[in-house]
Amino acid sequence: MKEITEYLKAYYHEVNKPDLIVSILYTSLLVWLNYHFGMEDWLTGQAGFLAGHLAVYIVAFQLPAFLVLRNSAERKNPALWLCILLAPLMFAIKVTMNTQVNFQNGAAWDYYWNHIIYWPLRMLVLLMMLAILYFMFHRNENHLYGLRCRQLNMKPYILMLLFMVPLIMAASTQPDFLNVYPKLRQVMPLPGEAEPDWFYKFLFEMSYGSDFFTIEIFFRGFLVIGLAKWIGKDAILPMACFYCSIHFGKPLGECISSFFGGMLLGIISYHTRSIYGGLVVHLGIAWLMEIGGWIGNRIFQ
Repeated sequence: MKEITEYLKAYYHEVNKPDLIVSILYTSLLVWLNYHFGMEDWLTGQAGFLAGHLAVYIVAFQLPAFLVLRNSAERKNPALWLCILLAPLMFAIKVTMNTQVNFQNGAAWDYYWNHIIYWPLRMLVLLMMLAILYFMFHRNENHLYGLRCRQLNMKPYILMLLFMVPLIMAASTQPDFLNVYPKLRQVMPLPGEAEPDWFYKFLFEMSYGSDFFTIEIFFRGFLVIGLAKWIGKDAILPMACFYCSIHFGKPLGECISSFFGGMLLGIISYHTRSIYGGLVVHLGIAWLMEIGGWIGNRIFQ
């Protein structure tokens, strides 16, 4: 944990403190607007699913980006601004794209398989968009948005994951958490011919897990490691604001913690030039929440 502590100390000493405070207050305002007035639901209802999510992401990401770039030497760099302008659109497409397929295996199997392809198809589409930007602006760099990494020490990330266990246990007693988790309930009951059932449950969890790879490579790989080429550590704050906004449909505690968790993972990826540590933590938390939701629903529901 010592190296992560050093990363955090370095970031705190280097970050622009007014920008940090304004970003926290601004994100708090967005969270309040969403959970008290249903901002995201109102926007998607008024403007449509794609345009509504795009509006949320623009507000959550581009305004903080303007804040940190106001005094940057790169503030007139067209490549940087193209990436900043495209990022909300890319993620809005990922969130709202239609992946429904008629497999013609009966309604129960169609329902199951459409859940299985839901996250991997979105991952592939976003990866294709990221690949285009990588070859346009970063092909001479060696990071592959955090996929190329050497000698990463995984011990600190395992310890971080263990630290989260009691917090997830506490969350697993709360009704709003138990209404969302486990995600596996989305495909339950399984089709009658789904034998052995553990395999089809495992397949769902693998599909669900693929979304966290998508999130890590987009937020920590593209928005932090990629944009750090131009603005260094200043890429972290707008990313954390944006990352918080994609949790607006989640329980309030999870949404609030996502801002600080996003900052932590952003700081780590900025220093290590890798998304793998964050991916281990993120995936581990997601699957622990699945377990916590399953146990909590059996005990408290």
